[in-house]
Amino acid sequence: MSLLGSESEEKRTRTDSRPKTRERSWNVQFSGEQSPKTNSTSFRLARLLYGGVLAFMAVDNFRDLEGTIEYAKSNGAPAAETTVPFVTGGLLFGGLGIAAWKLPRLAAGAVATFFVSITPVMHDFWTIEDDQQREGQMIHFLKNIALLGAALAFLRIGQDD
Repeated sequence: MSLLGSESEEKRTRTDSRPKTRERSWNVQFSGEQSPKTNSTSFRLARLLYGGVLAFMAVDNFRDLEGTIEYAKSNGAPAAETTVPFVTGGLLFGGLGIAAWKLPRLAAGAVATFFVSITPVMHDFWTIEDDQQREGQMIHFLKNIALLGAALAFLRIGQDD
């Protein structure tokens, strides 16, 4: 018996000389047998960059909370005086949580919730008549969708971690 595995694993390794197919390596990669390397340098850098930018966005919103609330009101955000500080706090929590990788599922969930709730209200480019303003809001909308995608990826990785 090996120190690294059972005899059945050794026997399987010796007798299974079939070449690995694309489907087979895909199943190993996504079946939960291999978890993401959350301690790698590139993953740490990704967490710091993503979480740091989100935390900066939240702090910037808090620095001009009155202006942010007024902007939200002008876009028809419901109960802006309450919701803006609440969702901004969620963004700050999420950004810091992802950067530090503390409570990663909760942090990524907070970020995803922020983008799902804010993006269609604050960047509704489809309602704007002026071409230049519509284009600017569409860029913000698409940026937020991309940031939502990253939050969902971190949510999945945090679930496995």
